[in-house]
Amino acid sequence: MTNYILLGTADGLSALDLDGGSRRDWLSGHSVDALLHDGGSTWAIVDGKTIQVIERGRERHVAALDAKPGTCLAMIPSGLLVGTEEAHLFTLAGEQLAPIASFETVDGRDSWHTPWGDPADVRSIAVDLHDASSPVIYVNVHVGGVVRSTDGGESWKPTLDIEVDVHQVIAHPTRRGAALVAAYEGFGESRDGGETWQFITAGMHAHYCRAVAVADDTVLVSASTGPGGKRAAIYKKPFDGSTEFERCRSGLPEWFNHNIDTACLAARGRLVVFGTEDGRVFRSRDAGESWELIAKGLPEIHSAVLT
Repeated sequence: MTNYILLGTADGLSALDLDGGSRRDWLSGHSVDALLHDGGSTWAIVDGKTIQVIERGRERHVAALDAKPGTCLAMIPSGLLVGTEEAHLFTLAGEQLAPIASFETVDGRDSWHTPWGDPADVRSIAVDLHDASSPVIYVNVHVGGVVRSTDGGESWKPTLDIEVDVHQVIAHPTRRGAALVAAYEGFGESRDGGETWQFITAGMHAHYCRAVAVADDTVLVSASTGPGGKRAAIYKKPFDGSTEFERCRSGLPEWFNHNIDTACLAARGRLVVFGTEDGRVFRSRDAGESWELIAKGLPEIHSAVLT
């Protein structure tokens, strides 16, 4: 599938063309909780319980999540990574998921938590592939900061104070060593592979951020007044130069009533899309300068991917 918007929703996987039409659906009746598009394959976590792959338009069961419900996916040179609830990490080996034992002994793991008292979860995973022989893996634990591996998952190092409360981590698509986060404390960036971080909230109406993406060399982030998502908006700023965000307004509502959530904001080149809890899809062709509503009436959107 090329030049499509893939949407994981509360009722299946939908593929839309870039104008929001030519819809095709898979996995109807099931919650698609996470998506990953790699090459010609689209991977999905379905109902938190199984990994499915769609290739050449056909869906296929790959593996069962027998331990804990799955939350997110990433691809490294050695294969698929799967994050789960209660902060575990697995790799796909054939049709079996093998736990990554080194992740169970990360320094500071005993302090990972959630504000409501449950065990922490793996919320997002990012991979910097600029050095293909030694990719850098960033794992966002909620709440547990961002944990980094520079040796394919053999060892891990915490990189952020867990109290900044990270909701998503991504690797910059063209800048080696650049990692970006959306967090309770705002937008955070590292330009040295996670060794040091800077947080920026200037220009935002509130600092609570859930989703982050990079379009060309523009950073986009969602911000709201808190977990309930009241008064949510999208902001943008150049990756280099300006240290202040600008509100995205043209073509967008004054406010969104729900957070634009982790994994629901995606970019490729200057193209950006995001999906909402109430089933709307917005698209920008100019890195967030202007927007159009291209679809509505979809089930609650859990993730968005551009192919």
